[in-house]
Amino acid sequence: MTQPLTLSLAPNQLSQVINPWSWKMGDFSLFTVNLGQSAAPEVETRVLDEVGSYGRQLGRIGDALRVIMARTDLSNLSEADQAAIDALKLQLDHVDVLKRAAGRPTTTH
Repeated sequence: MTQPLTLSLAPNQLSQVINPWSWKMGDFSLFTVNLGQSAAPEVETRVLDEVGSYGRQLGRIGDALRVIMARTDLSNLSEADQAAIDALKLQLDHVDVLKRAAGRPTTTH
C-alpha cells in the first residue's frame, strides 16, 4: 500500500502576539500607564514632550558621565566605588551594542 503524498504550505501552529499596550492611533493611546505619582505632572509632561523621553535623557546623562570618567583619575577608588563605576561602564557599553545593532549612532567608537 502506498502512502498518499501530503503537502502542507501552512504551519502546524500559528500564533500572533497581540500587545494592546503598543496600540497607538495618532495622538490617542488605547491605554495610559501611570508609573508613579508626580509632584508636578504638567511639568513632567512638558519635559517629556519638549526635552526628550526618559531614555533620551538617561542617554545624555550617560554620555556626560563617560566624559567625566574619561577625564577623572579613578585609580584611588575603593573597591565598592570601582565596582559601581565598572557596573555603569558595562551598562553604557551594553546600550551602545544595542544602538549599533539597530543602526543608531553611539558615543563610543
